[in-house]
Amino acid sequence: MTIAAFFDMDNTLLTVDTGMSWTRFLYRRRELPASMVAKAVYWSSLYKLALLDMETVFTRLCLGLAGDSEAEMIAKCDIWYRQDVEPFIAPAARVAVEHHRQAGHAVVLATGSTVYAARPVARGVGIEHVLSSELEVEAGAFTGRPSALCFGHHKVALAEKWAAAHGVDLARSYFYSDSFNDLPMLSRVGTAIAVNPDARLRRHARRLGWAMQRWS
Repeated sequence: MTIAAFFDMDNTLLTVDTGMSWTRFLYRRRELPASMVAKAVYWSSLYKLALLDMETVFTRLCLGLAGDSEAEMIAKCDIWYRQDVEPFIAPAARVAVEHHRQAGHAVVLATGSTVYAARPVARGVGIEHVLSSELEVEAGAFTGRPSALCFGHHKVALAEKWAAAHGVDLARSYFYSDSFNDLPMLSRVGTAIAVNPDARLRRHARRLGWAMQRWS
């Protein structure tokens, strides 16, 4: 069976939090009120502490997009990626991705962010496969409902489904992540690597003897 290397996105492949980056981008374009920026900062703080109810927040954010054009979202995310994200791809991430590619491993971006944020990043680092949260679309517009979630145990479920379809052995595969929120997926693969780990993941990685790396 094939071996895969899965990479988280925020603070792993990238040295930034794309949720906050996207919030600042929209605020600069005057598409978001200051109250939403404050809320995003609060959510980001809870996420870093692994205390955020991701399903509730993501579902609420989806509702706010009901009726918006998917094509406009794709175009906007491409602008955002070029301006605000591409400069923050970690050089060490490019090295790690290329290392796994040279070893013949399948390389996968596995992120809780939406597919609209994930695809440009995957293209930028040369990753072919993307597992991400997705939004339901009908007639070119968002319905306000999620169609796939890719965080916590949902990320594991998507990875298992993808692995089965691609003949990948997760027990021999790798996952790179910074977040304690990714503990289910880190525990599912054979080799877990804590990259720029938050405090809870750092303690857990030390206890289990997982590799830790600093990508700045």
